[in-house]
Amino acid sequence: MSKSLFVNLPIANLKKSVAFFTELGFTFNPQFTDEQSTCMIISDNIFVMLLEHAKFEGFIDKKIAPRDTAEAILALSCDSQEEVRTLTEKAFAMGARRLNDPEDMGFMFSWGFEDLDGHLWDVFWMNPDHVM
Repeated sequence: MSKSLFVNLPIANLKKSVAFFTELGFTFNPQFTDEQSTCMIISDNIFVMLLEHAKFEGFIDKKIAPRDTAEAILALSCDSQEEVRTLTEKAFAMGARRLNDPEDMGFMFSWGFEDLDGHLWDVFWMNPDHVM
């Protein structure tokens, strides 16, 4: 049986988040979409649930972490260095905050951004010849 991963992220505004991630090339599953949340498709088995704060809070008994804290960095692989550049530059153009300068380590290229809700994304390409 294949496993799937659903990452749940709190967001302030569903329409703004959908517009942001649509511009970055992601699609959404309407079957798991309502007025406060949507399911962003990363791959066949990886999904990001974008949940407005009120809906996200319904699943937890803790406070949502404030924007000036970080609990995780979401690392997203791409098929090429150019795809990393294109996706990251689009994110910046749409209001994402730059986390770092592009980093080329020869076998891997990465660049990071903070999305509209403060979530950290490390977008990277790894040379398949270096992966065992």
